[in-house]
Amino acid sequence: MNHPQTFRDLHHGDGPLLLPNAWDFASGAALAEAGFPAVGTTSLGVAAAAGKSDATGDARDETVALARSLARLPVPVTVDIEGGFSAGVSDVAGLATELASYGIAGVNLEDGRSDGTLAPLDHQTALIAAVKRAAPQVFLNARTDTFWLAEGKPDMDETLRRVRAFAEAGADGVFVPGITADDDVRAVVDAVDVPLNVLFTPGRTDVARLADLGVRRVSTGSLLFRKALQAAVASALDVTGATAEAPAFSYGDVQALVAR
Repeated sequence: MNHPQTFRDLHHGDGPLLLPNAWDFASGAALAEAGFPAVGTTSLGVAAAAGKSDATGDARDETVALARSLARLPVPVTVDIEGGFSAGVSDVAGLATELASYGIAGVNLEDGRSDGTLAPLDHQTALIAAVKRAAPQVFLNARTDTFWLAEGKPDMDETLRRVRAFAEAGADGVFVPGITADDDVRAVVDAVDVPLNVLFTPGRTDVARLADLGVRRVSTGSLLFRKALQAAVASALDVTGATAEAPAFSYGDVQALVAR
């Protein structure tokens, strides 16, 4: 069973916590064996592996089952629970309590919804507060999708309003996937007294630079899962002797695969 305080401490080391995201037990075990001090899950990978779409709330059972198995790992585990798999505050708090009982050290809880909107701020802060009351030992990484859903035009004022409100509601950390510009990252770091998590984006983010800006956690999201799909297809094509190049799967490509 993982000690939550160990995971919390990893956010206050000499550099950012580099958090790889697994989609099944084998990938999680391999990442732990490779020396990563903690492992997260990717909601896209967990859902897609079950033939389901991400961010729709349909992969609750798969997420809980994976969490229970990953708790066997010798490193802390944090679980992406999308929006909580329910609109009911008590249901989400109950889920956090269940995960804590397995030894899960953290959860990601997002405010983005499958219809492309953001959850009302008062609802999200009530959700965060309820989760922290129910499972205070769990590191709650509160994610806002202000950048993720903005289609190139993020609202920085709304981003800052949300991360501040999340921190005030009791979140242990905040997560803004899609944020990459130095000034934007620095603004979020300066706005809250809790660790900022940034999503690693190949070609757009640099871990050393993020460390200089004050970022405390860098996660890979669905990147490893998508790379694994590409590698599997490439290996299969090699067996056939085909010269075709394996596709580089985007988030949307994976969502399209499971929607067929």
